[in-house]
Amino acid sequence: MLRSVRADKPAVPRGPLTSQPTPAEFAATELRAPTHTLFRAVWYAGNVLLILAILLAAYSAVWEYSTRKYLKGFSDAVVPFSSSDEAKADAILRWMSDGPSRQIAGPDASSPDRDPADTLNYASLLRVCGSATNAFINLGDSAGLMVRRLLLLDSQRTTKHVVAEVLIDGRWIVIDPAFRRVMRGSDGSLLTREQLSDPTIFSAATRDIKGYDPSNTFESTAHVRIYRLRFAGSALRSALNRLLPDWEDSTAISLLMERESLATMVAALVLVFLLGLLRVGLRWYGEKRLGIRPVRVRQQIRRAIHAFVDTAG
Repeated sequence: MLRSVRADKPAVPRGPLTSQPTPAEFAATELRAPTHTLFRAVWYAGNVLLILAILLAAYSAVWEYSTRKYLKGFSDAVVPFSSSDEAKADAILRWMSDGPSRQIAGPDASSPDRDPADTLNYASLLRVCGSATNAFINLGDSAGLMVRRLLLLDSQRTTKHVVAEVLIDGRWIVIDPAFRRVMRGSDGSLLTREQLSDPTIFSAATRDIKGYDPSNTFESTAHVRIYRLRFAGSALRSALNRLLPDWEDSTAISLLMERESLATMVAALVLVFLLGLLRVGLRWYGEKRLGIRPVRVRQQIRRAIHAFVDTAG
């Protein structure tokens, strides 16, 4: 059990000719008592939250490990190991289109789903652009592809369609997992989003895709959308652009957005770090300002071991 003890302080000289505390000492004591109570309450609460965060981090790490193992086995069965990056992408699309029958009933396809175990196994999710891209990115990453998601935006900066980009021969090629299509020009060449922003090239590339919405153009795109946070989102994007200019183009960011287990693990680790900093700050404040010296965890463990050994003896 975590507890704190107050550090011994040298006695403060009393007022002349009396053993009673001076008015200043009495006022300081009255002010310090509720401060100590509040400090102890914050200290215990912070430690409880830190323990919970550590447990969450451990759980999410096991969850992410099991997800990686599941995806690795899945991709090994679908994607030829020694094939080229283009052939790997084609193999994933063929599996999504012509693979074994999947469960029809499942999660609501209209709601976001970032669990690969769902997106790979429910036909309803593989028909939606967001979850289909989720499945493609997770399988592509497990197969060794450099892959990231690409959001097609309208004039209001809201997402109208989601596709993927795969790094093939040094170029980020656009793939539409929902339509099981690698974007190609009229001459069969692989196309990038910059090329698809040309209306003529876009029209030729999508002309033969049955049911494709011609409004899903590539004039305005993004890899990550945080504008839904309003002012906070704009401030966060500006800060990240200054600190990490290429953060949005990272494949790791796309994977973080598309895998629930990985996002939970990262969030838990960040929470552990922040609560650890809070604990260090509280310890410093208690020792330097309040004269309270919390018992360190290793001392508590040592005492518990000694108590157990003494009881056993």
